[in-house]
Amino acid sequence: MSKKTRHEEHEEHADESWLLPYSDLMTLLVALFLAMYAMSATDAQKFEQMAQAFKSVFNGGSGVLEYKSDAPTNTQMDQGKEEKMNNVIAPNTGKDEIAKLKQKEQEELEKLKKQFDQYIKNNGLTDLLSTKLNQSQLTITISDNALFSSGQAVVKDDSRQLAKSISTMLQQFPDYDVLVEGHTDNIPISNSEYPSNWDLSVARALQFMKILLLNPYLDPVKFSPIGYGEYHPIADNSTAAGRAKNRRVEVSILRKYLDGAQTIDPAATGK
Repeated sequence: MSKKTRHEEHEEHADESWLLPYSDLMTLLVALFLAMYAMSATDAQKFEQMAQAFKSVFNGGSGVLEYKSDAPTNTQMDQGKEEKMNNVIAPNTGKDEIAKLKQKEQEELEKLKKQFDQYIKNNGLTDLLSTKLNQSQLTITISDNALFSSGQAVVKDDSRQLAKSISTMLQQFPDYDVLVEGHTDNIPISNSEYPSNWDLSVARALQFMKILLLNPYLDPVKFSPIGYGEYHPIADNSTAAGRAKNRRVEVSILRKYLDGAQTIDPAATGK
């Protein structure tokens, strides 16, 4: 009986030699994308400095590192912001002209204060609203009872007309910066919405400011909301009457011209 030679069956394996160049290609692509992202996210000024350094090492020449960005650098943006927030009158402005500008501003703010005072009187709001004009700003102080329910930052429906009236008066003088400031008493608050008086005061300032800015004639660039929590009281927090006075929203119209002939920096007007 003849023996038949039997060959064991071997499992065939797919040719995987293509994986090596494929993985190399993927690695190169990832490196390329990371380099492109880094170049796009890098500070323009630092990139220019790096380019100059490489050029000096390689003895100059115009190549890929000869880079000049049209985009403003961080320093330029900071300077622009500072000029906007603290706009100094040109040095060649005469004293007489500065005096006229300050006098005009005083007249405008006095006129605006009279309008607010008349509105308060006509609507029987003397217990809830008041105004004050000093060397830095015109401030409209609004009791929290006139705007919000206890512990809340949603402006009452019947108080939205008040915000609308204030915004209408503000639109007559669109060049002034306006701060909307929230204040609370010193009784701690902690709930699911507002874990602290800081949160509540910021939320109240922001919500009231949003209603003011429903007026399309007001420029949002001129407005800033600030929350002071309990840390800028105007009355004694040891009494109920004092705490009621401290719970308030203030709308402050900032003077542009101070002694020294410069505008007010809104970030430096905390009372």
